Amino acid sequence: MIDIPDALIETQSKYNGEAGRAFIATLPSLAARFLEEWGLRRDGAAMYGVSALVLPVVRDSDGCPAALKLQLLDEESVGEPVALRVWGAAGSGAVGLLDHDPLTGTMLLERLDERRPLSAVADTREAVGVLAQVLSRLVAVPAPEGLRGLGDIAARMLDAVPGAVGSLVEESERRLLLDCAAAVREVVGEPGDRLLHWDLHYDNILAGRAEAGRAHEWLALDPKPLAGHPGFDLFPALGDRFDAAEVRWRFDALTEALGMERDRGRARAWTLGRVLQDGLWDIKDGEVRLPERHVEIGRQLLERG
Repeated sequence: MIDIPDALIETQSKYNGEAGRAFIATLPSLAARFLEEWGLRRDGAAMYGVSALVLPVVRDSDGCPAALKLQLLDEESVGEPVALRVWGAAGSGAVGLLDHDPLTGTMLLERLDERRPLSAVADTREAVGVLAQVLSRLVAVPAPEGLRGLGDIAARMLDAVPGAVGSLVEESERRLLLDCAAAVREVVGEPGDRLLHWDLHYDNILAGRAEAGRAHEWLALDPKPLAGHPGFDLFPALGDRFDAAEVRWRFDALTEALGMERDRGRARAWTLGRVLQDGLWDIKDGEVRLPERHVEIGRQLLERG
């Protein structure tokens, strides 16, 4: 038996409606199926995020600690095993994929040390440096064929802007989103071809396990893979553990670590694209004001431009 956290039930119902509720209903049988098929036994309390349930397990055949990830198969999750295989083959800073069922999206992953998320590193500048190094390894890899592309996503965002910005009550915020859209229009024809994580915040980087010889490695997990320009992956590091006084320093540290000193104009434009994307999502959810940190990040990067 598994206990399904109330928070996971609520988020699946909120964001995925009937499909999310159906997924929650299948979780007990899905877990039982793969515990048996893949020869696994439970090894700790269940963990969860916004969209997935993760069971710590041990593989009976070799005693390997692992994590069984059960998630709803959708546009975001379908590319995850593809990206993890590509990063794994390149040795590029992501959690290892041990097994995968393409029909359900279920994955067996390398077990990382959940007690050591990057978010627990007290020195935020140190944490930014670690994230930058992990990100530089990830985006060094070309995206494989078949993934969603940033160009298409950006084009849809730009199409949505005229009908969306009028929902904001503050003229300054409407202007901010329009300026972000203008920055994206300048680069939309050069969307890039790197393999992006799309959600690399500090809780999506964990330390490796000492038992696996990875205690000194920081590894990314839970990607929402996308083919595009590395600048589109910088925003989570600016907005998570937010500090307005550190925005420009973080942006410079990230672009320097990624070797983009001469490409900061495009990196800035694509980061503004993330401000635009999150703003459009908020408006779609019925919000009439933008989050303060989004406004501040957008304002500082626009002023810099």
